Amino acid sequence: MTFLNVVLPLGSSVLSFAFAAMVLDQWWQRRQGFQLVWGIGLVWYGIAAGSEFWGGAFGWSETVYRTWYLIGAFFVAAYLGAGTVLLLAKTRFGYFVGGTVLFGGLLSLLFSHSPRYPGAATAGNVTFAIALVGGIAIIAATASRRELAARIAMGVLVVASIGVGYLVLTAPLQAPGWALDSNTHVPVGAAFPGYVRVLTGPFNIAGALCLIFGGIYSAYVYMPKKRVLPARMAVLAVAVNFVASLPGAVAALRQGRLNSRVPATILIAVGAFIPGLTSSLNRFGVTWSFFLGEFLGLLLIFVGFLVSVDVFRNVRIGITLWSRHPSASLESEVG
Repeated sequence: MTFLNVVLPLGSSVLSFAFAAMVLDQWWQRRQGFQLVWGIGLVWYGIAAGSEFWGGAFGWSETVYRTWYLIGAFFVAAYLGAGTVLLLAKTRFGYFVGGTVLFGGLLSLLFSHSPRYPGAATAGNVTFAIALVGGIAIIAATASRRELAARIAMGVLVVASIGVGYLVLTAPLQAPGWALDSNTHVPVGAAFPGYVRVLTGPFNIAGALCLIFGGIYSAYVYMPKKRVLPARMAVLAVAVNFVASLPGAVAALRQGRLNSRVPATILIAVGAFIPGLTSSLNRFGVTWSFFLGEFLGLLLIFVGFLVSVDVFRNVRIGITLWSRHPSASLESEVG
């Protein structure tokens, strides 16, 4: 046991549950579906980090390890990303969502046929087939009826969550029933068979990308724009125009004219990127940054949500502690 292996996960868990309570309270006030799903995602975050704290402080067990892997590797990023998908349901963001699901499925397929994960080919093939159907359905729905795309994405996620839940809870584990990095004592997924590990792509990769680029897209919507490429070029136009618009956004910030959602959503995007990066490094044996990235990422997302007028109109702990006037919603801006 090391000090940071206990303190950082504990901090992440406590902050996650407090954050979840605030978001779910906002959902209770406003009944917005994206807030409910974000709240669920933050509860998952708290459980995953809590299992890390428990393992570091009191010792790992098979139950704690399975809980950590199921929630952390499959649910956290997926449900936080799904909340962003629901927020942007009236926009063309569904095209990107469908693409990330396809990309995650493709990575699962490629991983499953690598020597690193023996015996995982069938799981990879099935995962890719499901991701292919789901991704195409999301893209098709975006083209014809945008709000339906978010519902399809949520439906696929819920059904897939049940499936991977069964597989993770029943998969045989290598002795002693969990796996830790020998140097840092950070948990790794190596105790699970390859057919389970290759399933994570459409969950954590697609979820993280939706959360990151959903934040960037939202910032782009609200910042003063310099359009270099026409909107019909979709994702490429957003990426290029976002970069081209940054100098104007910085100038507006200095003059006090920048919409508060711009720094808020950029903080959320950066906060999502950090644990996404450190989790990916963990998969390939670089574990020293795992707990730190988890905590810093959550902290940045928390600050970003507090800054966002659209998300936190009131802050309450039993009673209203702080309130501000509503402004135009993201949906009305981009719908």
